[in-house]
Amino acid sequence: MRRILFLARAEALHVVRDRATLAQVLVVPVVQLLILSNAATFKIANTPTYVVDLDHTTASRGLVTRFAASGHFRVDAESASLDRANDALLRGDVTMVLTIPRDFESDLVRAGAAPIEIEVNAEKGSAAGIVQAYASSIVSSYAAELDAKRSTHGLESASAPRPAIDVRTRYWYNATLNYTHYMVPGILVALVTLIGTLLTAQNIAREKELGTLEQLNVTPITRAQFIAAKLLPFWVLGLIDLAVGLVVGWAVFDIPMRGSVLLLFGCAMIYLVSALALGLWISSVVETQQQAMFVTFFVMNVYLLMSGLFTPVDSMAPWVQVVSQANPVRHFVTISRAILVKGAGIREIARPLVTLVAFGVVALTMAIRQYSKRTA
Repeated sequence: MRRILFLARAEALHVVRDRATLAQVLVVPVVQLLILSNAATFKIANTPTYVVDLDHTTASRGLVTRFAASGHFRVDAESASLDRANDALLRGDVTMVLTIPRDFESDLVRAGAAPIEIEVNAEKGSAAGIVQAYASSIVSSYAAELDAKRSTHGLESASAPRPAIDVRTRYWYNATLNYTHYMVPGILVALVTLIGTLLTAQNIAREKELGTLEQLNVTPITRAQFIAAKLLPFWVLGLIDLAVGLVVGWAVFDIPMRGSVLLLFGCAMIYLVSALALGLWISSVVETQQQAMFVTFFVMNVYLLMSGLFTPVDSMAPWVQVVSQANPVRHFVTISRAILVKGAGIREIARPLVTLVAFGVVALTMAIRQYSKRTA
């Protein structure tokens, strides 16, 4: 342990004394956070939907069919349990819950009006408004269709009320539809990942260019100790970046922090192991810092585009959604948003957290083994 701390201290001093690197670590992420948080667009398709049909009539099934056939919604689950639907909404498995109450069809026939409830995960800010607009449009079209059928069959009289469906919408987790509440936690994860991975990717490559790697190889330090010592300073810097970003997000964008900040940092500690170990693996594969930069930017572009940061994963092609499961950035973005915006606890984020642990073990093992191969 003493050897690891000694080498880690040397790495930390190198970063502190290099003003350009220090600015890259602390200043650049803040500037990028302020800029990128104001640039985002949403295209909504195949929104995962949970249906709670308590009526089970022709009219209720017809409404569900219209939602499924619209292309904007995808019915992922159905049940008669509101608790299950709310749990799915909290876990992030669905974005919208459509609840059709009992006597839906009979109310339409007798009174010409019937309520339904649409609960939207407003964590995604303005995207929730788009989802609600699509849902309202489908419901209005279905009501007009019922009215037309009623007229065709001669069931309408001068005194009979026209069919109408009363839509009552509730926005969960982000009542003001502020999209920055959705974007800032994700952008912060992306910036911490980019800066940390890029710096570690250049680390061993710089040692090769300076010729100091051979000197380190003749010391008693083991391969695992060497990788751990290289990773530790940037792991601490990554946590500092996250803390600074959270302060900026809270002070500038009024980002809610409904969950445990300590839980978020605990997850970040696990996530940074995989992110930084990937950088060290890249550094051990390439020969120069320039090559390390090119490879890192290529990997990071794929990571960010498939993370659900700018484009909801629900709207991606099915095969992309499957491949993105192998993207640790996606899982930490999900955790960050769930904790800060939803107030989720350890139980709600257990699945992505376990995935991050697996990624961390694999990435660290790959970095150690690859370094051993290159320097044996």
